[in-house]
Amino acid sequence: MNLPHSFDGLPEFLAVARRLSISKAAFDIGKTPGAVSHALQKLEQRLGVPLFHRTTRKVSLTEAGEELLHKVEPAALAISTGLEDAAQSAKAPSGTLRLIVERLALPHVIEPLLPAFREAWPNLNLEITVSNRHENFVSEGYDAGILIGSYIAQDMIAVRLCKPFQWAVFGSPAYFRANGKPQSTGDLVRHQCIRFRRPEKGDIYRWEFVENGSTVRIDPAGSITVNDGELMRSLAVQGAGLIYSSTFHSSRELAAGTLEPALLECSPGYDGLFLYFSRTARNQPKLRAFIELCGQVLKI
Repeated sequence: MNLPHSFDGLPEFLAVARRLSISKAAFDIGKTPGAVSHALQKLEQRLGVPLFHRTTRKVSLTEAGEELLHKVEPAALAISTGLEDAAQSAKAPSGTLRLIVERLALPHVIEPLLPAFREAWPNLNLEITVSNRHENFVSEGYDAGILIGSYIAQDMIAVRLCKPFQWAVFGSPAYFRANGKPQSTGDLVRHQCIRFRRPEKGDIYRWEFVENGSTVRIDPAGSITVNDGELMRSLAVQGAGLIYSSTFHSSRELAAGTLEPALLECSPGYDGLFLYFSRTARNQPKLRAFIELCGQVLKI
């Protein structure tokens, strides 16, 4: 049997078997009686057996027709139910939304969003993995990720989750009083810098600036190296040295006055925290629901 045509005639067969009338079956499935009769004839020719006894006044199943109906009807019901479920899932979010997020997103996105998410979609499960390693997020089964925009692959769709922020140098007021503020990137060689080793790559993060229209990347010198952003900012607050961070990462310290920015005029540009996902995932109802809620709660 040619597989692409295996189901030809089955809808007509099931409709006639249910109604035992070609005209009524034709009405049910939106076809003409002639089209239904033709489809049945082709099906019977393909199978090599008659499926119905036909008279001018009555249609009834043959023994072969009864046997086919017994085998096919449960499968047809399962297919119909599956299609209805698929159509329903396109309208209402369901299942589990799996997110991989960098730690920065927890206080700024996840924590404020969760209460509203649970209230809006109590039957939608949410699984969150906190990690800075996002290279294989699609192959690892995640629906979306939350990451700094400059780290997101260009073939992804990205939705902004925060206001734009700038990268710069930060230090405590006490440090700047004792050592002065750098006025240019060249001044950094005379300062104690706290180096950051990226956990996901293992390399020392280079400080990036734009000065006189050119990009400048500096491998900072310093006796302290850490791989945790919270610890890095805490050490800077204590006056242990300068750090390279963003106005978003350091927003609490800036608001409290425990850190001050320097070289903001040399910032490489404005960045942001983004929800990102592949083009194939963009129409998932569960993801659309999350995106809509982000806009309502975070008010970007």
